[in-house]
Amino acid sequence: PVWNGLTNEYHPTQMLADMLTIREHFGQLKGIRLVYLGDARYNMGNSYMVACSKLGLHYTACAPSKYFPDQKLVDQCEEYAEESGGSITLTENVTAATRGADVICTDVWVSMGEPDSVWEERIQDLSPYKVTADVMKNAGSQAVFLHCLPS
Repeated sequence: PVWNGLTNEYHPTQMLADMLTIREHFGQLKGIRLVYLGDARYNMGNSYMVACSKLGLHYTACAPSKYFPDQKLVDQCEEYAEESGGSITLTENVTAATRGADVICTDVWVSMGEPDSVWEERIQDLSPYKVTADVMKNAGSQAVFLHCLPS
């Protein structure tokens, strides 16, 4: 058998850990509002969107639009969400996205193997999407923060 521990596109082992953590904390998965802040085009953003859409969570990718996930994957996940009772939202508005959220997630801004030349642009583009105390205060009173580390 082959097990995908991590690729540039997906991180399924992290989803197992995170979904179990969410269920342990909240007692359920269905109906949980999970917000991913940052570059939502790669493995963590893609994997959260797939996992949430299949398990009935409400997934929001909050990023500059050029960092939104591939539309084909969004369309596929919207079909999954329709069946599971979840939802998919893409937005650039941090305050609206995180208001009342149950789970706030993020990841590194530069993915493995990307050149150093992208750092400056990513920092400029993604700084408004960093997880801060204000972001967590805006989330639900029992909200948790998840990061796959190392950062």
